Amino acid sequence: MSERHHPLSAEDIDAMIEGHQVHRDVYTSQRVFDLEMRHLFANTWVFVGHDSQTPNKGDYYTTQIGNQPVIQVRHSDGEIKVLHNRCPHKGTKIAIDREGNTGKFFRCPYHAWSFKTDGCLLAIPLKKGYEGTGLENTDNAKGMKPVGAVKNYRGFIFARLAEDGISFEDFFLDSLSSIDNMVDRSPVGRLEVAGPPLRYMHKCNWKMLVENQTDTCHPMVAHESSAGTAVKIWEELGNPEPRPPAMQIIAPFMSPYEFFENMGIRTWPNGHGHTGVHHSIHSDYSAIPGYFEAMCDAYGEDRAKAILDENRHNTIYFPSIMVKGPIQQLRNFIPLGPDKTLVESYIYRLVDAPDQLLARTAMYNRMINAPTSIVGHDDLEMYERAQEGLMSDGLEWVNLQRLYPVDGEDFSEEAVENGTTERQMRNQFDAWRKFMTTTMRHCAIGTPEAAE
Repeated sequence: MSERHHPLSAEDIDAMIEGHQVHRDVYTSQRVFDLEMRHLFANTWVFVGHDSQTPNKGDYYTTQIGNQPVIQVRHSDGEIKVLHNRCPHKGTKIAIDREGNTGKFFRCPYHAWSFKTDGCLLAIPLKKGYEGTGLENTDNAKGMKPVGAVKNYRGFIFARLAEDGISFEDFFLDSLSSIDNMVDRSPVGRLEVAGPPLRYMHKCNWKMLVENQTDTCHPMVAHESSAGTAVKIWEELGNPEPRPPAMQIIAPFMSPYEFFENMGIRTWPNGHGHTGVHHSIHSDYSAIPGYFEAMCDAYGEDRAKAILDENRHNTIYFPSIMVKGPIQQLRNFIPLGPDKTLVESYIYRLVDAPDQLLARTAMYNRMINAPTSIVGHDDLEMYERAQEGLMSDGLEWVNLQRLYPVDGEDFSEEAVENGTTERQMRNQFDAWRKFMTTTMRHCAIGTPEAAE
């Protein structure tokens, strides 16, 4: 199956997923990666940014959806727009800074074509040179192209590149409850991004990172040298109490298998799911003085308790982000190639909540997700070893068989299972195949050559 010469068809993609196992090409093939960019990332709803990154009219933020450069911008009407970062004239990138304020319009640095902040063409120098040419009938004259659809959900900006496709609500369904819980932890129901994200390059396929977020059988193994060493030193000191925040953060990584089995995993259709149904590594953090009281004032005691007792571990929003509600964190996995992924780790401030909560969130991000992380390098080494190992011809298939029912699985319904199941990984690949092949078959019109 690896790197055959004929173009890949939808049937080839189907053949790479066999329920309990996936073919190594899904991680290693350039042709598969190219199809992911064209079909998967174009037809699903992908995270762009947070509206607090562009609070004022004219504020913009540049990023990418799959391999497509885009601009998130606050338009003159106060709404967030997402535009392709490309001049419709010669293709020049309009914005190269990560963020800024463009004022009332964008101006191309090459020929000075200008555009309103919703992308509409504003002006062309020496416009009379186009009289009688028919320019007004071309797509170029429409301006910077907006993405197919945009949704601002409680401050989080998602976009679908394709003009037609699954709706935001049908794609995410009840999985949005994890975002709801994270936002509701603010007494006023609002988050603000807290500085730029930590960015960390990984020499591996993006799907390895997404799978790892709900892999609960690796922490006590892969992190023994980091978290295990910290726990050992603390035990040698006599386990003094109260534990400082750093120990509260790192020690749970060494929890036994039973802890992770009992926490549970919930899966939703379309590849979404989360660990920590019943408890998580975030369940036993020390209370922050004044926080519960502020929540009770805002929501009432029963509702405040329900919000704070929900301690989900990692929620995957397929295809490419992970959210940690209890500590207001989001990790964005940006695919740059079949063996190259940029990871962005954002943290958010709970508006009108005590500053100590943000301090703990920032500490967690530095300890676990930074390029100088204590724990993250353990995972990085495993990803890179796996990427290299998959080039071996010893076996062509990757096993995802833990707690796999022999009669197959139905991913169209929500399910809660043992916290060490690999069902969520299988759920992701079920969605991967669905969103890859549906549009491939539509584009192909019966010919595999048209699919690429």
